[in-house]
Amino acid sequence: MRRYLPILLIAFFVLVIVIAGSTSLQGYADKQNPEKSMKSINVYTTLPIEQLSLLAQEYEKSKNVRINLIPLSEQDLLTRIQVEKAAPHADVIIANRALLEQAQKINTIAPYTSEQIDIIPDRFKDANNYWTGLWYDPIVFAVNQDYLKSLPKLPTKWNDLTLDNKCRIGITDFLAAEASANLFYTLLSANGETQTFAYLKKLHPQIVQYAKFLTTPIRMAGMGEVDIAIATQNETIHYMNDKFPIALLYPEDGTSFILTGAALIAGTHNESESKEFIDWLLQDIAQSTLYTNNFYYVPTNPETLIYKYYDTKNIKLWDKKENFSFEQKSQLLDKWIKTVRLASK
Repeated sequence: MRRYLPILLIAFFVLVIVIAGSTSLQGYADKQNPEKSMKSINVYTTLPIEQLSLLAQEYEKSKNVRINLIPLSEQDLLTRIQVEKAAPHADVIIANRALLEQAQKINTIAPYTSEQIDIIPDRFKDANNYWTGLWYDPIVFAVNQDYLKSLPKLPTKWNDLTLDNKCRIGITDFLAAEASANLFYTLLSANGETQTFAYLKKLHPQIVQYAKFLTTPIRMAGMGEVDIAIATQNETIHYMNDKFPIALLYPEDGTSFILTGAALIAGTHNESESKEFIDWLLQDIAQSTLYTNNFYYVPTNPETLIYKYYDTKNIKLWDKKENFSFEQKSQLLDKWIKTVRLASK
């Protein structure tokens, strides 16, 4: 036995070295390829990818969780979550309120509440916590400063736009952008079809251009090509920061807004991670990331630092929700085109 003892000891030490080496190499491999052990969340979204990628990068850096963004059109997103209902691929949806409400109707999202969500005002979340608003972008008046100086009174209401028939107006075509279409449907919901079409017909002769992009009317106001642009707050502040001579006014009688929110996919396999991500989106780091990267949306969380940067006391939002079907929306747009858009001035 003594004859074999040195051999056994050598074999034992070799085995120890092999095990230690394997462990060390495995640890080295994990360091070289951290994604192998990193948790991940799949997010379906209709938002521009450049906007959400900023948040995804920040979250991965602070939480060591990868956010896989899958950009989709509204119809494709709804189709996919319905097809995948039995075995969902997504964990979270980030989209506008109208889409989140449709996702709720087809039973593809699950209710979720938390201390962070409890802070959010009721107007910005589902009554049964199926989705939560993260931020919103209101429609404003972007007024050329030279024109503003010439006025005896500020144009602070929607009807004020028609008081001076020489006032030149810029607006994005209702067919061209979600925010502009939302204004159209919200006006209809708030004032009724008859009154809304009468107003739009009265405003029509003053419209210099029905633009294809949200930025065009604001640029025109800054260049003096129109006196007032009906535009989103986000794009208006962009141009103000670029030193265009425009002033931002909130309509005193109320305005429409695009509300972006998040929802938890029913049956997700990453429930705890997904909930933590939704909560994070409501907090300071996420909202500050958007603001410092030139996305000027109003947080729904009134306790964030960025919320205090906006004049929210003077933002009166129309809570009247539009409940038009796709068919009704199409019919209303057709009527607007025929009776307003293409009418002679």
